[in-house]
Amino acid sequence: MEGIILKALSGFYYVDDGSGRLTACRGRGKFRHQKVSPLVGDRVEFTPLEKDSGILDAILPRKNEFQRPAVANIDQLVVVASGAIPVTDPFLIDRVVSIAQGRGCDSVIVLNKCDLDQADALYDTYTRAGFLTLRVSAETGEGIEDLRAAIAGKVSAFTGNSGVGKSSILNALQPGFHIQVGEVSDKLGRGRHTTRHVELFRLDNGAIVADTPGFSSFDTEEMELRAPESLQYTFREFAPYLEKCRFTGCAHVKEKGCAVLAAVKAGEIPASRHASYVRLYQQAKEVPQWQRK
Repeated sequence: MEGIILKALSGFYYVDDGSGRLTACRGRGKFRHQKVSPLVGDRVEFTPLEKDSGILDAILPRKNEFQRPAVANIDQLVVVASGAIPVTDPFLIDRVVSIAQGRGCDSVIVLNKCDLDQADALYDTYTRAGFLTLRVSAETGEGIEDLRAAIAGKVSAFTGNSGVGKSSILNALQPGFHIQVGEVSDKLGRGRHTTRHVELFRLDNGAIVADTPGFSSFDTEEMELRAPESLQYTFREFAPYLEKCRFTGCAHVKEKGCAVLAAVKAGEIPASRHASYVRLYQQAKEVPQWQRK
């Protein structure tokens, strides 16, 4: 039989075959010998045994995979941000969006708490950069229908800085879908982490969603090991200008005749997006070449 791993705990992989029940599977020894670890989100072949148990036989080819958090086959990353407390730093968004772009994973920007702050600067930045950007309020329900439509029939991982309301949004997307919601600390201006592991959930509209840990753990080591010259391809609004620079091998940081810098100056590329690119580029350059992938 075929199915998708929705949860992995204590050596068991809980596989959904579409029937509405989960089969708790152990992996065959060959995975250990091949040094392959099944991930949440993997499409797998398995053999059912008695009492809703089974054995994983094979992992089907992956479209992408992330190690932190450990999840595979994500269609899109839903980046939850906020212009209200806690205010999201655009760099945090740009970092994970760049990671997703490098893995062939689309991104949707969701600006929560729009009843408190419309987050105009963030909305303008990511709309101009070509991302589907939605204003929502988990509190009032504004924009939730648009988000429900954006995730229908897709596998989406929700991420964002702690306290912006990832779990509250998931609860608003489907009544009766109860994920533990953390309280935002008024003193610190940030929320307590409530998500301990990655788990996929099926919604009534055919969406499969994951509530993942926050930005701090989202594959940042992988980002730092990326070759700096490949980073330009993960900023989608750079694409029309990459072949127009005066010099081959332009880093788009401070070079003369750089078409990307000219586009930033002309307001065609948001300045905050380019600033994030430069910051990530400098971080990547600090990693010794032998450590890079």
